Amino acid sequence: QVQLVESGGGLVEAGDSLRLSCAASTRTHGNRNMGWFRQAPGKEREFVAAIYWSSGSAKVADAVKDRFTIARDNAANTVYLQRNNLKPEDTALYYCAGWYVLTTDASTYDNWGQGTQVTVSS
Repeated sequence: QVQLVESGGGLVEAGDSLRLSCAASTRTHGNRNMGWFRQAPGKEREFVAAIYWSSGSAKVADAVKDRFTIARDNAANTVYLQRNNLKPEDTALYYCAGWYVLTTDASTYDNWGQGTQVTVSS
């Protein structure tokens, strides 16, 4: 099983920027696409962004695409989520996950990290 470890979360103020990282122990066909999801208390887990390791082809959720970008560093087996102009509604537990196809449906991903908490104060 590929290990996924998120980092970079914390407490920030509204308007700040923060970059999250997801380090994968290896890259395989089964996780050739890497996604970021988030889950706020009492809410469903929602898609944020995803990217293919090989091509860099990516998708970012419409709700955040003017503020969030996703990138990858193949040499480091790491995927990044850059988030700018953070808002209190961005407060959530952020997870990365792997699947062989880029999809926004969290239920299709079979490999998840433990998550990193981001709290945005107003």
